[in-house]
Amino acid sequence: MSKKKIMLVCSAGMSTSLLVTKMEKAAEEKGMDTEIFAVSASEADSHIDNDELDVILLGPQIRFMKAQFEKKLDGTNIPFDVINMADYGMMNGENVLNAAIKLMGE
Repeated sequence: MSKKKIMLVCSAGMSTSLLVTKMEKAAEEKGMDTEIFAVSASEADSHIDNDELDVILLGPQIRFMKAQFEKKLDGTNIPFDVINMADYGMMNGENVLNAAIKLMGE
C-alpha cells in the first residue's frame, strides 16, 4: 500500500492535533505509511489545490461546512466525510483512522 495522505479539517486546526497523534500511532500499529495532518477550514483550499490528498475528514464542529466541501471537491476523486462526534470527543484515533481507510476503499 502506498503512502496515504489524510487531512483533518477543523475550525482552528488546533483541537485536532491530538487526534492526529493518536491516528499516527494507530497507523504505525497497522504498519501503514501515512501522512496525517490537521488544518483550519480557512487553510483547507490551498491543500486541496496543491496536495495529492487521499481523504479529507471534517471535524464535527464544522459539519455545517459539509455542503461547501462537496462543492470544493466536485470533480476531484478525494473522498471526505465528517468525523464521528463520539470518536472525536474520545480522541479515538484508531476508529477515525478506520473510517478514513473505509472512505479510501482500502
